[in-house]
Amino acid sequence: MPPHTPSTPVVATSLSEWYRGSARDLPWRRSSFHNEFGAWGTLVSEFMLQQTPVNRVIPHLEAWLERWPTPPALASATPAEVVHQWANLGYPRRALWLHRAAIEITERHGGVVPRDVDALLALSGIGDYTARAVAVFAYGDRHPVVDTNTRRVLARAVQGLAQPAPPSRRDLALMDSLLPASDAESAVVNAAAMELGATVCTSRAPRCERCPLLDDCAWVAAGRPDTGDTRRRQASFEGSDRQARGAVLRTLREAAPGAVLLSGVLIDWPDPQQRDRAIDSLIADGLAEADGEMLSLPG
Repeated sequence: MPPHTPSTPVVATSLSEWYRGSARDLPWRRSSFHNEFGAWGTLVSEFMLQQTPVNRVIPHLEAWLERWPTPPALASATPAEVVHQWANLGYPRRALWLHRAAIEITERHGGVVPRDVDALLALSGIGDYTARAVAVFAYGDRHPVVDTNTRRVLARAVQGLAQPAPPSRRDLALMDSLLPASDAESAVVNAAAMELGATVCTSRAPRCERCPLLDDCAWVAAGRPDTGDTRRRQASFEGSDRQARGAVLRTLREAAPGAVLLSGVLIDWPDPQQRDRAIDSLIADGLAEADGEMLSLPG
C-alpha cells in the first residue's frame, strides 16, 4: 500500500491546470483540425499514433488526410495505395485495418464515424483505447481513456509503483474514478494524463521536479522505490523478422505499381531464410501478393 493516496479532485485539478498551460501544440488538438476532418481525423491520428512517435506521425497524417479526407474517400482506395501511402510508419497492418474500418464506416454508418463505443469497437483494428479516444476527443463524451502513458501516471501517482502492471480492465476503472463529472473537463483530464506520461512522467527518466502531481504522488512520497517491472519486453528491432518485413515492404513500395522477383536480388536482405519468412508473413497478413515468381503490394 502506498503511504497515501491523492484525492480525486486534487489529481484532476492539478492535471487540468497543468495541461492547459503546458500541452504540446499538436495538429489533432486544434479546433481547425476538428472542424475540417471531424471524428475521422481523430480516428486516423489514433491509428497512426499506436506505437509510433508523434514527430513521425505528423507529416504522414497531414498527407493522408489531404489524400483521403473522409472514410468514403479511403474506402475507394486500393489496398496497394493504402500500404504505399503508409510508407515507413511501421506496423503496416494498421494501414489495412484502417482501410477496412473506412469501408465498414461507409457501408454501416453512411460514411460517418460512429460515436457509440460499442459501434466503434465493432470496426476493424479498433480496441478499447482507440474507441474511447474517438468518443472522448472527437465527440466530447465522458469515458476513461487509458494508454501506456496514462497507466504509468496512474501507477506512480495513485498506486505508488515505479512501473505499471500489465494492462487490465482495472486500469479503466481507476482512470474513471479520477475523472470529473463534467464531460468537457473529463476530456481534458484524460488528455492531460497521457500528455504527462509522454513528456514528464516518462518510463526511464521521469522529471519529477516538473510534475504537477509532485506533492501528491504516492511513488514520490514513498521515496521512489524500485517496485519491479512486470511488463513484457519488446524484442530488439535490429536484425528481427519485423525489420526484414519492413525491408521487403520498402522494396515493394519503391517498385509500385510494379512487382519484384521473389527469387531476385531486388529484395536486399542478408538472410534469405529470414527474408522468405518475412515474405510469407506479409502474404498471410494481406500486405503483399504473390503471382508465380512475382511479388507485389496487394491489389
